[in-house]
Amino acid sequence: MSRDVIKSQWPRLSGKLRAKWGRLTYDDVSFADGDREYLVGILQKRYAIAIDVAQRQVAQFERLVS
Repeated sequence: MSRDVIKSQWPRLSGKLRAKWGRLTYDDVSFADGDREYLVGILQKRYAIAIDVAQRQVAQFERLVS
């Protein structure tokens, strides 16, 4: 799924994001607004994981929803 598709489908995907990553707040998802790098950073912060782990998780999520 390209970043443009993620951005265009953000309202639908935001609920799935919160379902997958329960520590994300509504504000986290709202502020991300389809920005992959912001999402990676907030996952890294909320779950105290390395950036490469967060990037892999986001990439996996992208494959699942595409």
